[in-house]
Amino acid sequence: MAALTDEVKAFIVRGLACFETPTEVARYVKEEFGIVVTASQVQAYDPTKRQGRSLSEKWRATFAADRAAFRAKVEEIPIANLAFRLQELTKLYRKATSQGNVVAASSLLEQAAKEVGGAFTNKQRHEVAGPNGAPVAVTQTTMTAEEFDARAKRLLDAY
Repeated sequence: MAALTDEVKAFIVRGLACFETPTEVARYVKEEFGIVVTASQVQAYDPTKRQGRSLSEKWRATFAADRAAFRAKVEEIPIANLAFRLQELTKLYRKATSQGNVVAASSLLEQAAKEVGGAFTNKQRHEVAGPNGAPVAVTQTTMTAEEFDARAKRLLDAY
C-alpha cells in the first residue's frame, strides 16, 4: 500500500465527497499524481462506508464540508433546474415541429408534461376528495357518555 501525502488524501476525500466511486478516484489519483492506489485503499477515506469508520476527524470534517458544498452546487448546474430543462425541451420541440417530426414532437410534449407534473421526482402527491372531486363530507355526531359506553360495549362484544 502506497504512503499518501496530505495532498493526495485531500484529493481522495474530495472525490469521494463528490460521489465519485472508489475505482474512479483510484484512477484519477494515478492520472493526477502517478501513484497507484487500490479502490479499497481509497474507500478507507469515505466516512459513510464501513472501511472509513476509523477515519480521522480532520478528514471527516473535510468530507462533510465538501459533500455539503457539492450538494449546494446542484442549483448552479443548469440541467438540474426545471426551467432550464423546459426551455431546452421547447427548443427541441420547435425544431421537431418545424421539420415535421410528429413523433419526436409528441415525445417532447410528453416529457415536458412529466417534468412539470413531477414524474421524475420521488415526491408523491395525495389528494382526498369526495365523489366527482367534491369536498369530503364531514359529519359530526354527538352522544352522551352513556350512549358512547353502550356503543363501545356492543363493538367490543362483537369481537
